[in-house]
Amino acid sequence: MVERKKEMGRDRVSRLVTWGHWFAFFNGFLAMIVGFRYLDTVGHPETWVGWGYLAISTIGHFSFLAFIVYLVLVFPVTLLLPYSKILRGYAASIATLSLCILLYDTIIYNDYGLHLSPFVFDLAWADLNALLRGTSYIITPLGILAIELIAANFLWKRIEKIHKVRRGNKVVAFVGVCFISSHLIHIWADAADITEITRLDDAYPLSYPATARSFMESHGIDSSTRPKVSSSLRSSLNYPKRPLQCTKTDEVQPNILLLTIDSFRADMVTSKTMPFFSQYGHNHQQFLHHISGGNQFNSGMFSILYGLQGSYINSSGLSQTPPLLTQILKQHGYQLGLFSGLHASQMPQAIYDDFEQIISPPNSSDAAQDIENVAGFQSWQQAQKSPWFGLINLSAPDSYDTPIGFLGIETVQSEQKLTPAQRVLFNQYRQSLNFIDQQIESIVTDLPTDTLVIITGISGKLFTSSLHEARGNLSPANVQVPLVIHWPLSPAKDVNYRTSHYGIAPTLMTQVLGCTNPATDYSAGRSLLQPDAESWVYVGDNRIFGIYQKSEITVIDRHGKYRIYDENYQHRLRKKLSVPELIEVMREGRRMYNN
Repeated sequence: MVERKKEMGRDRVSRLVTWGHWFAFFNGFLAMIVGFRYLDTVGHPETWVGWGYLAISTIGHFSFLAFIVYLVLVFPVTLLLPYSKILRGYAASIATLSLCILLYDTIIYNDYGLHLSPFVFDLAWADLNALLRGTSYIITPLGILAIELIAANFLWKRIEKIHKVRRGNKVVAFVGVCFISSHLIHIWADAADITEITRLDDAYPLSYPATARSFMESHGIDSSTRPKVSSSLRSSLNYPKRPLQCTKTDEVQPNILLLTIDSFRADMVTSKTMPFFSQYGHNHQQFLHHISGGNQFNSGMFSILYGLQGSYINSSGLSQTPPLLTQILKQHGYQLGLFSGLHASQMPQAIYDDFEQIISPPNSSDAAQDIENVAGFQSWQQAQKSPWFGLINLSAPDSYDTPIGFLGIETVQSEQKLTPAQRVLFNQYRQSLNFIDQQIESIVTDLPTDTLVIITGISGKLFTSSLHEARGNLSPANVQVPLVIHWPLSPAKDVNYRTSHYGIAPTLMTQVLGCTNPATDYSAGRSLLQPDAESWVYVGDNRIFGIYQKSEITVIDRHGKYRIYDENYQHRLRKKLSVPELIEVMREGRRMYNN
């Protein structure tokens, strides 16, 4: 009799476990349906390869999540309380809560580009009224609970029939194959740089697809230099928010030169290192507290030309849209010329579409390539008969390069505390800047005096050979850059308030191109000619970004982990993040999208 009771108990538990597996699979299917909401944010795949990967990764990922929830929260209760009525009600409640959390995550991700974490939850809780609209947040959970209870009872009543069909092993095998295949395909896509697949990396919560990075690095291939495309992509972008009103004036419009220098630190501009540029800054408008929009070439150049913060850099709405600045310049009859080396990973791809691109051929020396770019610009601008806008990019400082036979300047002791390797890089960097100083002199001395000249850095420079360290560092050394503007017939002036790259496009559009729209219609910045009312500046892209405030720097990664430093990036501060200001940052990152 005792054995019979034990056998009946084991049968009951076995039946409940079988039911639980099928109930978990059903909820995995519901999670897949909810998960398609993420596509409204990341955009739909454009090829069959993308759709195929999306299908198997969705099946594998959400089925795996559903099984983990069952294994952790439902299976132990099955063993402790093997009573079907209790278990069905409990499991339905857990499933409802899990799906509601997933739904909430889709809302958070759509607005912030981040998945739920303790940090993001605190942020979203403070911004709850803006996130949840109407009464759907009450009706939806009730509707999900009703579906879960119906499904739980339906499966329980038919569990014997389902068990006899013996489809369970095939379903498990199919889901397992999808899960493993999605990771194998991602390894291939990561190695081959198939962005149609890798752009979905962060789309789903708790998704950590396998990569080929460790394999590539062990074989001497630097995968960190390859473009990493974030999944925070949307198609419903309003850029600009309202049609631009830009009237062409009767005045003769000035030629414009935008000279950008890659890896150009503001604190390295001295009379010993760059004698000409140092004096040039004193003779014109010099912005002493200027911040780039990023610490990498892509995010820095994006912030200059588009005037938008880096959270938009991979937006599908910009993939075929050139900057409004260059669009309006063309409409006003300007000839646009780009003089640069090849940057294959530039995002968005349409950023230079309005330019006549004079790309110097690949060269083993960045300095030699810079010399070719300068010569190409000088020949081009002399041949122009109408107003022109020239963009020259010099990149020698990024690789500490100088041309063969360059004499340079004497080495000096750094005022900063540096390691022996950093001291070598410090002085080699000075040599490179001295070379750039000579190139700047040769460019600007040959220009007509009525040319509007803007000279700035794309990003700063960290004295390290580790690309990973440089990418994750958002210190002033890596983002604070010089900015000098020569306005024809304007007096010299030192600007002591903080400015950023986001203000360059609005300044040109309002002061030169006659655009009367408020800068908020098309930019995250304001005119450089007056202090910005915002108390913060966004620096970075989707994967890691910093918020520069008056006395602190907050660095946040794509998982919502954050660190707060003092204004010199020297000490980590033990304090909570300022939620109101972070909400402002996040709102700026979604302001250009349809809501």
